[in-house]
Amino acid sequence: MIPLIINNTDSLDPSSTNQTPTYQGATPSHTLDAISSSAAAFPSWSRTAPSHRRDLLRAVARLLHERGDELIATMQAEMHAPEVWARANVQFGIGLLEETAGLISDAMIGGIPVSQGESYAMVLKQPMGVVLGIAPWNAPVILGLRAVVAPLAAGNTVIFRGADLSPKSHYLLASLFRDAGFPPGVLNFLLNRPEDAPELYELTINHPSVRKCNFTGSTQVGRIIASKAAYALKPVLLELGGKNFALVLDDARIEEAAEEIVKGAFLNNGQICMSTDLVYVTEATAPKLEAALLNRLSKMTDKPRLISCASKSKLTSLLKDARINGATIHHPPSFPSPTEDQNDATFPPTLLTNLAPSSAFHTTESFGPLLGIVRTPDLSAAMDLITNSTYGLSASIFTSSHFTALKLAEKMRVGAVHVNGMTVHDEPTLPHGGVGKSGFGRFGGKWGVEEFLEVRTVILNP
Repeated sequence: MIPLIINNTDSLDPSSTNQTPTYQGATPSHTLDAISSSAAAFPSWSRTAPSHRRDLLRAVARLLHERGDELIATMQAEMHAPEVWARANVQFGIGLLEETAGLISDAMIGGIPVSQGESYAMVLKQPMGVVLGIAPWNAPVILGLRAVVAPLAAGNTVIFRGADLSPKSHYLLASLFRDAGFPPGVLNFLLNRPEDAPELYELTINHPSVRKCNFTGSTQVGRIIASKAAYALKPVLLELGGKNFALVLDDARIEEAAEEIVKGAFLNNGQICMSTDLVYVTEATAPKLEAALLNRLSKMTDKPRLISCASKSKLTSLLKDARINGATIHHPPSFPSPTEDQNDATFPPTLLTNLAPSSAFHTTESFGPLLGIVRTPDLSAAMDLITNSTYGLSASIFTSSHFTALKLAEKMRVGAVHVNGMTVHDEPTLPHGGVGKSGFGRFGGKWGVEEFLEVRTVILNP
């Protein structure tokens, strides 16, 4: 049984009815204990020297390096993560910890703006208080660390709510902070049953000690998170779903574009918020691109397994709708077409050609190994479709002209545009987030740390 961590102590009650066969499910009592513990730890933690917080984060990075193999094996077992994705989680996590550790002092710097008369105005940056960080299952190390590292670096205490689909991965991650020497209460770790999530979230966000929430997950749940926080007048940072696309121009290097598109669509079985769902290409260039994509699809031998049969049901429904609307469906020759067996969560990498903009897949995030090709008469028509998208997380442009790419990127309302690279790309030094249905606010780099600092003005008069 995977326990909670409250005040640096494993909290495990075998007699509790609020548990699953694999992990302890938090109760309202556990949640209040975690909030009280974090609130009590905040005054002293917020006053620690930035250098001390930096050293502790670097200690976590060292432990993550040492225990990386265990986390990799756990991710593979819990969420069927391909080894390359599990290893990328660990390596990115180490980089995130080290980069954030180095940013702390600079992020805390305030300023002295011009003030009237003989007075002096000072702008101070200070930590907020207790922060709730909610992370999903699909990139447990990357997104788990992203939920907690920036708030901790800024001097806040954190309640880390892990995912019920990756409980052990998140428990092992939370344990690193305790083992690295973080004081009791600075990071508390909770898990809960899905049916208990609404009650426990409301209890947490309405508590006066909790000052902000960050959430990475679906747009549907993000709406609920934001609305409840708004009622409590608490700020939120949301990184939500994406209907991510690649735009292939007529002057693109087709083979290179196809390689990047395939990686961006099928890495981790397409279960990444930045995964490529759609490709926009002109009628003139589409035959060459589709041939290159189909060639790569024909060579695929790994059979993806989704996180759940519910995910498979959603993908199957999108396929049916696409077929009704005239799409042609392609799978690797070695894979049969997906069945509706509710006990089988496997789903083959799938390419949809002749995809109509009227199909549900054109506007619905698949979160699986589906890739659709949308042919347009010209670049202008493609940009019209892109402009009308309600999501805005990640995009790719493939072209031989970087100047053209820059001009197009300025017109795209998305969080990140990758020129001649796949949509799945992030670095610890970069701001990461979306617009529209993809959320608001930014994780990453100095922008991520500043999200968890309050700005206060002090005016000194003679």
